[in-house]
Amino acid sequence: MIDALPRARHLIGDRGYDADWFRHALAERGTAACIPSKRNRKIAIPHDATLYRQRHKVEIMFGRLKDWRRIHTRYDRCAHTFMSAICIAATLIFWLPQ
Repeated sequence: MIDALPRARHLIGDRGYDADWFRHALAERGTAACIPSKRNRKIAIPHDATLYRQRHKVEIMFGRLKDWRRIHTRYDRCAHTFMSAICIAATLIFWLPQ
């Protein structure tokens, strides 16, 4: 599934994505991994803490999308219709004040 990811300079992930094979696959693609090391890793791998702080923006957007019942429970069977509902919700979340 790594091949399905779009090309990017950085990939920001949480500790769950801290695996040597995943970091190696990202490096082969030319993507820098901004993933904190798991607590049980013997030698911690440094990450860019400033870039990692930007991750909260994505987490907040997912939380706001899940406030929409249609998206949270995934009423739509068709992937195209589901994606359309996500786009409509994201547009309204962006334009309406919170």
